[in-house]
Amino acid sequence: MSLPALADTRLADCRRLFLRGHEVMVDIGVHEFEKHGAQRVLIDVDLYVPLAASTPRGDRLDEVVDYDFVRHVIAARIAEGRIALQETLADDLLARLLAHPRVRAARVATAKPDVYPDSDAVGVEVFRIKEQA
Repeated sequence: MSLPALADTRLADCRRLFLRGHEVMVDIGVHEFEKHGAQRVLIDVDLYVPLAASTPRGDRLDEVVDYDFVRHVIAARIAEGRIALQETLADDLLARLLAHPRVRAARVATAKPDVYPDSDAVGVEVFRIKEQA
């Protein structure tokens, strides 16, 4: 959870949806030992959606942002092929998530847990709020 995001007044009228620890196999990396196949990547996503655009009146899925949308965005980007940098993956996912008309802001964090034996993970995080139209 990003505390600065929660304190931003532009998000005061939003609900935060999240996906945590989404494990995917990705052909990613710049080191020689990373170029021989896919490796585990853990992805966390927060979406900030205005309550007016995500408060169900009829308890129907079409009234909210569906979590499957996030999973499909991730799967589609990974299916496009090799990625050198986690920054590229995070930036690409962020842009695609923000393209959803109901999403006002998003945070994406990626982590590679198997790169270094002496570290839990290496990763990157990005956050952006859409400019008001």
